[in-house]
Amino acid sequence: MNQLLTLLAVAGTAYATSLSSACTTSRIRESLPDDGYLLGVTFDRDSVTANAVYNSSHSGEVFFPDATINFCNVTFSYTHTGSGQNVIVGYYMPAPDDFKSRFLATGGGAYAIQSGSMSAPGGVMYGAVSGFTDGGFGSMDNDFDDVFLLSNGTINWPSVYMFGYQAIKEMTIIGKQFTKNFYDVSNSSKIYTYYQGCSEGGREGWSQAQRAGTEYDGLIIGAPAIRYGQQQANHLYSNIVEQTLGYYPPPCELEKIVNETIAACDPLDGRKDGVVSRSDLCQLHFNMTSIIGKHYYCAASTSSSLGLGFGKRASDTEPAQNGTVSAEAVAVAQKIVDGLYDSQGRRAYISYQMGAAFDDAATSYDSATGEWGLDIAGAGGEWVARFLELKDEDNLSSLEGVTYDTLVGWMKQGMTRYMDSLQTTIPDLTEFYENGGKIIHFHGEQDESIPTGSSVHYYNSVRQTMYSGQSYNASTKALQDWYRLFLVPGAAHCALNDAQPNGPFPQTNFEVMSLWVEKGIVPETLNATILQGEYEGNNEQLCAWPLRPYWTNNGKNFTCQYDQASIDTFDYDFDAYKLPLY
Repeated sequence: MNQLLTLLAVAGTAYATSLSSACTTSRIRESLPDDGYLLGVTFDRDSVTANAVYNSSHSGEVFFPDATINFCNVTFSYTHTGSGQNVIVGYYMPAPDDFKSRFLATGGGAYAIQSGSMSAPGGVMYGAVSGFTDGGFGSMDNDFDDVFLLSNGTINWPSVYMFGYQAIKEMTIIGKQFTKNFYDVSNSSKIYTYYQGCSEGGREGWSQAQRAGTEYDGLIIGAPAIRYGQQQANHLYSNIVEQTLGYYPPPCELEKIVNETIAACDPLDGRKDGVVSRSDLCQLHFNMTSIIGKHYYCAASTSSSLGLGFGKRASDTEPAQNGTVSAEAVAVAQKIVDGLYDSQGRRAYISYQMGAAFDDAATSYDSATGEWGLDIAGAGGEWVARFLELKDEDNLSSLEGVTYDTLVGWMKQGMTRYMDSLQTTIPDLTEFYENGGKIIHFHGEQDESIPTGSSVHYYNSVRQTMYSGQSYNASTKALQDWYRLFLVPGAAHCALNDAQPNGPFPQTNFEVMSLWVEKGIVPETLNATILQGEYEGNNEQLCAWPLRPYWTNNGKNFTCQYDQASIDTFDYDFDAYKLPLY
């Protein structure tokens, strides 16, 4: 008998440590939670797929370091009782010997609810099972805007709630139990549970903090697309500025304004490195009118943009551009930076920091007339056409008659319609806090898609809600015990910035978060690495808000300083609304 027990123990150990033997459809089926584990959910065990992946190499990513990983690639589906909605989930399972009792939920970008192989490896390399979901949209290739309308005028509301928060929550709850079953972890043992995502993925992270607080130990949230009603319509603001002021700058003219702004504001942080680390000082001390008359030139080119953000544009052929920066162009740029006000002078929303690219203001060239004209930003146009007017269209055909007040009206309409699903601005995070959760929230200082100030404003909303009645310093100190916000000098939207290549990026956030959650090591500053340019590979540290970076001794000594005037530039009163805009 003893010999038999010994043989069984040896066999069990070999089974547990072998990726090839564990990564089978039969093993996955055995590991699925029981039907009813999550109320209303039934698993389709016949849908299981599993294949072992070896020596999968990943390099050049910004959200995790270079690595080569082995994992079991798993998918299966489940249905909601009575709805017929089929949901596909996917999980990257580390080799059993590499598993470190961690689970990582991941999100998507733009209208995609998942980014699969772009995000999941960032968990596996740290010993975490990485999960993602198709949201019940029919396949991993379908996005939310593909399924949002059942027909013109009819919203597919189950898809709205799945995209809003439900699908990520279900994928996490199912994934944690599936992970325990797969690795033979007892239900009483701890699986550290994390989330990581940027842009739409960042919004999804906040959806979990606000609606599934007990499920997570740590959230890594980048440049979140929260405040959906305002954020999406805001992509049209630059177009309306151009239309209202009657000037459509050639792209090269706007690029010149950006580059001159960077050059002028770069040294204001105490170090000259081609990076605007202090856009607040830029706002306080730089006057854009100084750019008027400066020469610009760009060769003929074909350009396009498509990223994690919502600013999708088709490729455009542009002629050579040669001229001097006009007063009209500077007026357009300054009005964009100032942000949206209604006709009564009340603030409705904010814009991008000085030094950010003017992607939403991109214009199109008419070869017949030789003139530059309106190019409606697809992100904003689709939002209004599809999600407000409820038409199966990808953009608006015209902005004729659209004013700043029209745009404010669209923002109010979107906020009201999707308050309980997509707006994602609930500032009371008590459940998450009482569960012991931690948050690393970061945002590029020169984000050209989602205003950097959007993150600062939400941070302050949480601080004021969670610690009402306390002083600014006391409430900030209390919040920083579990929630820290970091602005990333020079960074674009969830990405590096070619216009400021020496800017750092926080690439090791998962490692930093796991040390905070599991070891109690608080990220007083956030680790970041320069990933391109002449200083590639250099390490830097990012300041936790409200402290701001500053260098002394000719750029040699780094400090995180408290600067009230700078902090005040990020303080917004959205008095165009009767309800609070968190």
